[in-house]
Amino acid sequence: MIGSNLKKGVFALLLIVFGWNAVANAASNPDEEYKARLIEHFEKKGVDIRPYFEDSRFELINGITKKFTRSAEVKIDSFEKYQKVLGYDNKKNKIASFYQLHKEDLGKAEKEYGIPKEVIIGILGVESEFGKYEGKYNPFNAYVSMIKEGHRSKFALAQLEELIEWANKREVDILALKSSYAGAMSYAQFIPWSLNRWFVGDDLYDMSNNIYSVGKYLAHFKEITGSVEDAILRYNNSELYQQAVLGLAEDAKEVTKNS
Repeated sequence: MIGSNLKKGVFALLLIVFGWNAVANAASNPDEEYKARLIEHFEKKGVDIRPYFEDSRFELINGITKKFTRSAEVKIDSFEKYQKVLGYDNKKNKIASFYQLHKEDLGKAEKEYGIPKEVIIGILGVESEFGKYEGKYNPFNAYVSMIKEGHRSKFALAQLEELIEWANKREVDILALKSSYAGAMSYAQFIPWSLNRWFVGDDLYDMSNNIYSVGKYLAHFKEITGSVEDAILRYNNSELYQQAVLGLAEDAKEVTKNS
C-alpha cells in the first residue's frame, strides 16, 4: 500500500515538474509567445481565439514586414513607373465596360454621397481592377503575422479586434475570408476598421455594395478634409496613389460625358 502511494506521489510530482516546464518553455518560445499574448488579450474581452490557431488554415505570412517596406508606393519615385506596376493602361481599358454594367449604381452613389462617379470608378480600378482581384491572403493570418514580426503591432491588434467584431456579428468564418497582405478586403479594399464604419451591406463581393461603400467612405473624409482629392489620401496616403485614382477618374469622364 505504501509502495503504491509512493509511486502515485512520484508520478504526480513528475507531472507537476514537467508540466510547468512545458508551460515555461512555451512562454519563452518566441514562436509561441505571440499566441499566448493574443489569447490572453482576447480572453479579457470575452473572446476565445484558440480555435483559429488550432485550425489547419491558420498560417503565418513569413516576411510580411518586407511586403510593406517594399511596396510600390514606398519604392517607386515616379508616376510613370507607378503606372506600369499598377497596369494602369489595362485598368483604363476596362472603364467603359465597367461603367455600362454599373451605370445605375454609380449614378445613385454620386447623388447620395456627393462623390463624382468617376472618382469611385478610379478607386475601384486601382484597388481591384474593377473586381478582378479579391486578394490571396487571409486577414486573420495577416494581422497575426504583423504582430509576431512587430510590424505596426498596435495597428494590427486594433484591426484584429475589428475583424473579429465584424465577423462575429455576421457569423462569418474568419479563416475563409480573402484579403491583401495588409488585411484589406472586398473590391474596395477596406480594412476591418473601415468595414465596421462605412461598408454598405454584408456581401463583400457584391459590386453594388462596393460602389456605395467607396462613396460613403470618401464623403466622410471629404467633410473632414474639405476636398475629394484630400479624401483620396485617407484611402491611401500616397501622392502616387492619388494621381492614379484621379488619372483614371479623368479617363472615366471621357466615357461618362455622353451618357
